[in-house]
Amino acid sequence: MRLGEDFIDEIKARIRLSDLVGRSVQLKRQGREFVGLSPFKKERTPSFYVNDDKRFYHCFASGKHGDAFSWLEEMEGLSFMEAAERLAAEAGLRLPEPDPQAQERTQRRKSLVEWMEAAQVYFTRALRSPAAEQARTYLKGRGLSGQDCVDFGIGYAPDDRSGLKNELAAAGAPIGDLIECGLLIEPDNASPYDRFRDRIMFPIHDPRGRLVAFGGRALSKEAKAKYLNSPETPIFHKGDVLYNFPSARRAAADPKADVRGLIVAEGYLDVIALARAGLGYAVAPLGTAITEQQLQLAWRAGGETIMCLDGDRAGRMAALKAADRALPLLEPGRTLRFAFMPDGLDPDDVLRDQGAEALRGLIGETRTLADILWERELEAEPPTDPDRRASFRKNIRILLSKIADQDIRSEYKTEFDLRMDRLLGERPQKSSGGYNERQKGPWRPGRRGVPLGPSLSLKRKLGAAEGGFDVSLARQRRADPMGAELIIALVDYPDLVEHLLEEIALISFGSLDSIRDAVLDACSLGPAVSSSELQAELLSRGFAQDIRRLEGNRGPMRATIGGPDVSVSARAEAWKRLSSIYMRQNGSQLQRGELRALAEKKITENDSESVRSISEAYRREKSRGESDT
Repeated sequence: MRLGEDFIDEIKARIRLSDLVGRSVQLKRQGREFVGLSPFKKERTPSFYVNDDKRFYHCFASGKHGDAFSWLEEMEGLSFMEAAERLAAEAGLRLPEPDPQAQERTQRRKSLVEWMEAAQVYFTRALRSPAAEQARTYLKGRGLSGQDCVDFGIGYAPDDRSGLKNELAAAGAPIGDLIECGLLIEPDNASPYDRFRDRIMFPIHDPRGRLVAFGGRALSKEAKAKYLNSPETPIFHKGDVLYNFPSARRAAADPKADVRGLIVAEGYLDVIALARAGLGYAVAPLGTAITEQQLQLAWRAGGETIMCLDGDRAGRMAALKAADRALPLLEPGRTLRFAFMPDGLDPDDVLRDQGAEALRGLIGETRTLADILWERELEAEPPTDPDRRASFRKNIRILLSKIADQDIRSEYKTEFDLRMDRLLGERPQKSSGGYNERQKGPWRPGRRGVPLGPSLSLKRKLGAAEGGFDVSLARQRRADPMGAELIIALVDYPDLVEHLLEEIALISFGSLDSIRDAVLDACSLGPAVSSSELQAELLSRGFAQDIRRLEGNRGPMRATIGGPDVSVSARAEAWKRLSSIYMRQNGSQLQRGELRALAEKKITENDSESVRSISEAYRREKSRGESDT
């Protein structure tokens, strides 16, 4: 019996791979992944990684790579169907009953795919013929090399009504099959003829990698349609497929690639341009706005999908359509971000005119889904008077009601409330919060409440440290995902600061040191500072971009440290465990050097309390470093 791809994907979606693997391998969380010693080869340093988001494991020691099915096949010697039966039971699913008609349909689809593959051979061969000179000139003008054409299977459909039909019929293809798979058009009372003529051909594969359709780009300016796709067929449903998805998913799954999700571009040539710029994990919908099924497909390769769009009005409208479509589907770890090209340019233009680095830079400057939705509502109903403010708030509530996931809806509500407060000049006032109602004027660093402890000044004085300590060392070190998780935890749960002040102050977070310092400073303004108050203060200090960049780490952080329902003490312990891993991985030697220099300075200042704290931190670091060697 053969299982359908959808059923297999449903099993993978319901089984947490780290739980399955963790039954036989001791795993430790490391950022967005889990790491452990190889189960396939003896080693002392862990090189075996499990990624729940991408649903794969990879062993660098042995080179083995796979999913939940291959894990059971490898570790327990099960057949694929035995592994499927075991996993389906764990997932609460029943294996489908054998269906003779289903097997017949499967065989029928297989035959149609075979004729599509035969057509691909015809098209690629035709691209090398004298008749394709204009096509080759066009492709060269768009910056594509011969190897690019080979890599993406690009071909040419000659300007001939029966060239493909005659070729495949001679190979034994029934004319009815060629009509059914969309290669031929059958007019009323006339002979069937080739659908694609005088077009550059782009093959389209389904998620399993089967060739199921073509997209053709017209060379003639008089063609009725610039782009023409295969029609809906038994093997092709346009709204379920993304161009280049199989290759993009493989690129995103590369353990060496720092990829959080796919890039969704607007067209075939945009995808190829991004790949030429080193961003091989790009896909495209097929000439229409992205569908729910395509969003879910993109998220299967990684939850933080980037929509790459033109910066013109059409691109902004496409962004809003995608945002509205994604809103009911959002889950923790599954979202959209948006990268806009300069007005009037597409990725191909940017690559050709400005180079690969410029294109990668534009893709790196993304905007959040919340940004796109908020700006749309502001433009539609500027809250300039009481009536419009009421209408604006109502529109935001309607927007939030479309989010099905309760945790996501709660986070978006918090985010929009915060933006509303800043927009209208309001700030939450709580007698137990960081804002003192007896004080007049805005809450600002100069208005100090009860300080949290003496160690706050310890960190602030580091910039003046002498004797070899250079705070710029931390600034120059780039923040990694684990450090970002630790910082966003402090932003979301400021109560951690009071419990972990010493640890927070003494850890180097690289480029995130400045926002860490701002968090410590803001939390010293008074007891029980709320997350919304803290974020408002950080925004007022110019950390808006930093917070946006940290938002993508909120899901992994909560998976490690816990959500709002977890007790403060439990969160604090989880934070300390994660920070210990982070410090081991990010230079215990540098950390100890910094601590030694700082201790020397505090000794000269006769600051015995700080010296004791620093010495304890130094001993912990030394112990950790020795245990790692």
